[in-house]
Amino acid sequence: MDIPNLVKMANQIGQFFAAWPDGDAARQEIAGHLQRFWDPRMRTALRDHLASAEAHGLAPLVAAAVRDLSS
Repeated sequence: MDIPNLVKMANQIGQFFAAWPDGDAARQEIAGHLQRFWDPRMRTALRDHLASAEAHGLAPLVAAAVRDLSS
């Protein structure tokens, strides 16, 4: 997987929802979007990237949403 591209796309989704006044709802919507529209391999790659020692680039709100993903 192209991790820099996944990070970029996830952050773009996060930018959209970051404007929401309720941060918890925004986080849930980001996680929901990733769950509904991203291939499981993409979600796994992003989750693995976040867990790795070299993880960087994800906006804090997006990183929290990725941690919420169930699969």
